[in-house]
Amino acid sequence: MVHSKKEKLLTQSVNPSVFEKQLKNFQIGFPNTKLIKPAKVSEGIIRLNTKKKKKLLLLYEQLGKEKKKVKFVPASGAATRMFKGLSKYLDVFKAKRSRESEITPITEEADHFFNHLSEFPFYEMLKAALIEKEISEERPESVIKELLQKEGLNYGQLPKALIKFHTYPERIRTPVEEHIVEGCLYGADYQNRVHIHFTINSEYKDAFNKHLNEVREFYEKAYGRILNISLSEQKKSTDTIAVDLNNRPIRNEDGSLLFRPSGHGALIENLNEIDADLIFIKNIDNISIERANSATIKHKKILAGKLFEIQDKVFSIISELEVKCSNKRLREINQWVRNELGFDSLEDFDRVKLLNHLNRPIRVCGMVKNQGEPGGGPFWTDIDQGMSLQIVESPQVNFRASDQKQIFEESTHFNPVDIVCGVKDYKNEKFDLLKFRDLSAGIITQKSLGGRDLKAQELPGLWNGAMAYWHTVFVEVPLQTFNPVKTINDLLKSAHQYSHAKINY
Repeated sequence: MVHSKKEKLLTQSVNPSVFEKQLKNFQIGFPNTKLIKPAKVSEGIIRLNTKKKKKLLLLYEQLGKEKKKVKFVPASGAATRMFKGLSKYLDVFKAKRSRESEITPITEEADHFFNHLSEFPFYEMLKAALIEKEISEERPESVIKELLQKEGLNYGQLPKALIKFHTYPERIRTPVEEHIVEGCLYGADYQNRVHIHFTINSEYKDAFNKHLNEVREFYEKAYGRILNISLSEQKKSTDTIAVDLNNRPIRNEDGSLLFRPSGHGALIENLNEIDADLIFIKNIDNISIERANSATIKHKKILAGKLFEIQDKVFSIISELEVKCSNKRLREINQWVRNELGFDSLEDFDRVKLLNHLNRPIRVCGMVKNQGEPGGGPFWTDIDQGMSLQIVESPQVNFRASDQKQIFEESTHFNPVDIVCGVKDYKNEKFDLLKFRDLSAGIITQKSLGGRDLKAQELPGLWNGAMAYWHTVFVEVPLQTFNPVKTINDLLKSAHQYSHAKINY
């Protein structure tokens, strides 16, 4: 049955005018972000000394208990990329077998994996499955299939959040469990409640609920906390249309329009529905074994203390501006905004413009020294009224322009997605976060589906364009706080091995 365009739009809860706008975006593209210079220490990134860190820690301890805090964790992503090296080996094996070759050269990543197979937290589970099916560990392709494919452990399709990551003497923990532990260690209120929100894929909602039901009581007893855990899904209404290389909408076999998820930027809608004074954002795979996470816990509190400090100053200035200000005081406030809020205007604002500018959400973002990780970084970017601090990712940059390429490559720091958000105004009312997006900061990507090329559209990223008009503060945090698991062999690093883990302060 062929569905009309309007019918399909209603099914997706997509506004027809939004659909037309998406089509236009494919035709004209999105403008590149114009970089002015990298944000560096003392030039947009704050490096805190020991005395200041202690002060901010104390501030968090004093104010944090009275605030409702939510740990917000995007957790819908599948572990496909994590096992890319092992999948590549299977592809090579299939190709060789089709040519009746007897030997399949093992890739470097797969070789390292098999040399350390018994050190992975899922090894005993995998071993039991292999024994039951009478599969030898000496057959790499069969072991990988058992680990990744649906007929086995299905790790190639499961969300990263539900994969066994860390082995402890008493149990094996998933990323979900490690985020629960983190929340217990820095996010409790005066009633010992810990609020954690995971965004998930609807396909695995039952699996998430089952896992949470299995582990909740253990962690509540172990840490003396009351866990309030909620789940949400990326809204279908945020899906975007897919087009062919000539910008014509692609249809499914039944004639309906093809829509695709629009990237993590869609989660600003989920974030907007969180009722909290303070929201911590962190990726699902950026965790470490508990005995190695003391630096992480400490600096989460420091970032939140910095948010309280900035927020108090902003609210105080707004109260001052609502009455009256001398010209001298207005100049002082303008200078403070330039120095502290990630925005350098071309000219001073008057009292009304200052009030309008100051009344917006605030984010304090941890930044680590760049170690060559792919992803975004902190930059000063060009805007109509001057320049502002933004997190910028490579697809937003015009690398054909030599000056832009050079500026991007000169960046000294990396965005690990370690963000604390203040989403209430000086009247303690929630901001509508959707009003502070830069909708022109989307991205067009080229993908393949069923053997045909297509173009997809991503909304402005959650920590990029979706937060473009927030007050932005960048703070340097230690590299020990950044322990992502991007490939399967990352689980062999000391931060993920209980027997090797070092305690970091």
